[in-house]
Amino acid sequence: MTNSIMRKSFIGLLGMLFSATLWAHGGAAGTDTDQCKFELEPEHWIHYTAYQPMAFPAEEFCGNLPSTDTLTQLVFDYQDVRYRNRAIEFEVTKEPEGNRVFFQAAKKHKSGTVVLKLANGLPEAGKYLIHITLKGATEAENLDAHMSFVAGKGAATSNASLFMYVLFFFAALYVLYLSHAGFKAKVDELLGKSKDV
Repeated sequence: MTNSIMRKSFIGLLGMLFSATLWAHGGAAGTDTDQCKFELEPEHWIHYTAYQPMAFPAEEFCGNLPSTDTLTQLVFDYQDVRYRNRAIEFEVTKEPEGNRVFFQAAKKHKSGTVVLKLANGLPEAGKYLIHITLKGATEAENLDAHMSFVAGKGAATSNASLFMYVLFFFAALYVLYLSHAGFKAKVDELLGKSKDV
């Protein structure tokens, strides 16, 4: 009986683990609730993810970057192939002053992915604005998009990461329970006592 409950619990935890990947960009399939995107035209988007690999390896960020003065990578993915044949310009400014902290002149990115590397990171904590200009044949055909983010005010570990660590801890305990007779006997004994109470 106890073994069956433990197996069902483990399978439930695995289900939550795999469903957590669906929460990565808003909790729904597609981009309907995705906050990390720029709308260039109705129903045409560029997706954005930020990384600070020296300070927070394997962590993804969007509107809130935890640190300043550390390598910051801003990654943009075209979700529409037709934009790959047009030059695109990027600028990051400190707000509300409007001081430029990064600029990349317009050029084409055939792969559909653009990685902007701010080698020294962002100079100070506060609000920043990303300006994207997709160049058209004329100035009137340019497409502009803007997205703000905050630097220097984030948490070191996201709630999703904390959840994953807890999940792996319980998975390791379950593997230990199945593979170590002494540990299994002790757990079964404790569970038996809790039923008697």
